[in-house]
Amino acid sequence: MNQTIHGTTVLGVRHGPRVVLGADGQVTLQNTVLKHTARKIRRLYNDQVLAGFAGSTSDAFSLLQRFEAKLEEYNGNISRSAVELSKDWRTDKVLRHLEAMLIVANMEKMYLLSGTGDIIEPDEDVLAIGSGGPYAQAAALALVRETTLDPRAVVEKALAIAAGICIYTNDRFAIEELGA
Repeated sequence: MNQTIHGTTVLGVRHGPRVVLGADGQVTLQNTVLKHTARKIRRLYNDQVLAGFAGSTSDAFSLLQRFEAKLEEYNGNISRSAVELSKDWRTDKVLRHLEAMLIVANMEKMYLLSGTGDIIEPDEDVLAIGSGGPYAQAAALALVRETTLDPRAVVEKALAIAAGICIYTNDRFAIEELGA
C-alpha cells in the first residue's frame, strides 16, 4: 500500500530590509494527522540564511543537510550553494529520486529548489511550497501588492488563509525572520 505523507505549507516573503519564512506544523499520513507542531523552517550559516522544506521528511532533511554543507563550502554564498546543490540533485543517482522541495533565502536572494534540480528566483519576492503553497502564495502576493503590511504580518495572514482552505495545513505556525 502506498502511504503518502502530506501536510506542509511553507511561505517566504522578502520585502525591504527583512525576509520572513513561515510554515504550518501539520504532518498527515493518509487521513490522519500525525503531528501538529513540526518545525519546517531552519536557520543556517550563522543565522544568515533561512530554509524551509516540503515533501518527504527524510528526503527534505537530506537535502537540507546537503544545502547546509554547500553553504559552508561556499562561505555562505546562497546562489552558488543553490547551483551546486541543484547540480548534485540532477546528477546523483540517489538524490534525483528524493521527493522534496526547499525555499532558501537570505537578505539579498530567495530561491525555490525543486525536486527536478531547478532553481527558481521569483519575480516578486514571494515563494511558497507544499500542499497549501498555492493558496499561501496567492494570499501573500495580494497582501504585498495591496497593503502596507510588514513581511511578518503578510506571512502570518497568508498562512492563516491557506490553513482555512487546505486540509493538510494547520494554524500552528513557526516563523523565522532575518533583518530589522
